[in-house]
Amino acid sequence: MTILVIAEHDNASLKGATLNTVGAALKLQAAGAGDIHVLVAGQGAAPAAQAAAQIAGVAKVLHADGAALAHGLAENLAAQVLALAAGYSHILLPATAAGRNVAPRIAAKLDVAQLSDITAVVDLHTFERPIYAGNAIATVRSSDAQHVITVRTTAFDAAPASGGAAVVESVPAVDDSGKSRFVASELAKSDRPELTAAKIIVSGGRALGSAEKFNEVITPLADKLGAAIGASRAAVDAGYAPNDWQVGQTGKIVAPQLYIAVGISGAIQHLAGMKDSKVIVAINKDPEAPIFSVADYGLEADLFQAVPELVKAL
Repeated sequence: MTILVIAEHDNASLKGATLNTVGAALKLQAAGAGDIHVLVAGQGAAPAAQAAAQIAGVAKVLHADGAALAHGLAENLAAQVLALAAGYSHILLPATAAGRNVAPRIAAKLDVAQLSDITAVVDLHTFERPIYAGNAIATVRSSDAQHVITVRTTAFDAAPASGGAAVVESVPAVDDSGKSRFVASELAKSDRPELTAAKIIVSGGRALGSAEKFNEVITPLADKLGAAIGASRAAVDAGYAPNDWQVGQTGKIVAPQLYIAVGISGAIQHLAGMKDSKVIVAINKDPEAPIFSVADYGLEADLFQAVPELVKAL
């Protein structure tokens, strides 16, 4: 019952989500599964493969190198996984945009049910996953011979990135499926920590009133704390912040050490994306705001006064 983890990477280095997915694989191993293998599929991805070999707990790294895999197109990556799938009982991918794009293709071709967004391993065939925007937890059991699983990375501790000494084995790369092609990519560049990996996040909501006020109030606080900036869906829809800052069920799922919610009322879909944060601080002038129900510390105050005073105090 060997486990295969599909690595996310940029060919030069691994994404943090890979370490959390290996963390979930370690839970499966503790429940009685076998070795953990990691697939690094790309072009010129030898550095990422070497990084994967250093992850504690990984027994083998499969390195597939080819032009069809250069940009992680879902059709080609799924074909690469399917070429190797016969030897694995559990195939794990992070529940990121990329992982959610690839996993259903693998599950459909294997004719098995996909187990999505798991947050806990009960045993080798039984898992927990959130439903109803995280307001309930479902325990699901699969009788399939193979399990295709996406992992909510915030629910599992990251495996140590060093301490391992896995063997790196080259495997044949698949040919281009011809079903899709890479056109271009536009990457948002920022000096701030990446939202899903940040230890501190300062998020703003619709109450800020405008993009100018959002920047005026949120940015100084984030600068003081060395934090990433997030936003509610309402703030993003109103144009106060870019899409890649959105936190919530329809945005990014985060679980930092400290989450500061400024002017966010706390819609269910937003709470689903951040309520696993270690410490939550809410600043809102509405004492009935739902955000206070999940906050460890709540400040009932006008954010336009409270946040600048907090910045000065810091």
